Amino acid sequence: MDARLNYFAAPTAAKALKHFMSAGKTLKDSPLAAATQELVALRVSQINGCAVCIDMHTKEATAAGETSVRLHLVAAWREATVFTEAERAALELAEQGTRVADAADGVSDEVWARAAKHYDEEQLTALALLVSFMNAVNRLNIIAQQPAGDYEAGQFH
Repeated sequence: MDARLNYFAAPTAAKALKHFMSAGKTLKDSPLAAATQELVALRVSQINGCAVCIDMHTKEATAAGETSVRLHLVAAWREATVFTEAERAALELAEQGTRVADAADGVSDEVWARAAKHYDEEQLTALALLVSFMNAVNRLNIIAQQPAGDYEAGQFH
């Protein structure tokens, strides 16, 4: 299976993606814990059905030392006991921030307050940007029908 588009071959897309990838690197270097970032990226990608991003973030998380148990339970995090309260708050915010069309209110005040109990303003900003960034990346990959399975940890970093 080949992707419909090669974003890096089109001059305009390659130029835009250079900045986009730079934004991703800035988020990766933010004070939001790396494990939280990978869990959030994985959950957003699961919701959106972005196979290439699920592949990428599962492998990146594994390379960073994440356990297979936690990775397998991200999709059912509400019923799982392996996530911290802070991670649960981040996953809940990520879900509501991704499913904006499913809920007229977007991210509820209650969900925001739970996240704010665990993250400072800089971390919350990084979390909000990460959710938005991942939704954009998911959409780019889904539109192009980017195939999954061949990603190697560290390939884009």
